[in-house]
Amino acid sequence: MLYPPEFGNDPLFPQVEDFSIVFKDENAGQGVICYRFFEKGTVIAKIARNPVSDLRQHTLQLSKTLHNFDPYFSGYFLHSCDPNVSVDMEKMTVTALKDIEANSYIYMDYAETEDYLFRQFPCSCGADKCRSWITGRLELPYKKTVTRKMMGLQPKHIDRSIVAR
Repeated sequence: MLYPPEFGNDPLFPQVEDFSIVFKDENAGQGVICYRFFEKGTVIAKIARNPVSDLRQHTLQLSKTLHNFDPYFSGYFLHSCDPNVSVDMEKMTVTALKDIEANSYIYMDYAETEDYLFRQFPCSCGADKCRSWITGRLELPYKKTVTRKMMGLQPKHIDRSIVAR
């Protein structure tokens, strides 16, 4: 089981034989990969309930004032504008929206569960209907106010003689 013993032993909790958190790439970071095939419509796992009052990285929204902190499984689902799973935060279940092949990453649409994101970001999912900038379902994009420095695009060297003019 991916969850520590204090979360219990629900048979629908993700098993180490079926899932793992692995590094995908520099852009996406870590994500959940599944090691077996899941058919469309199948509940692939249950999420452990671990409520916190503050919005954090690796949380999913339970209500307007509560978030589920899950650094063991669902907190590492990658984003896609064309996801392969749906997350039901009332039932705490993850359901395949399409067939998921073995050795595939788990992708959800963050706007499905989140009113506001911990951090908005540019999307590079490549989906036909990619939204290009990912926000929570109630927030406006702040991409126009994101600076080059915030995106890590600040030049390494600035010619001070040009700036001084």
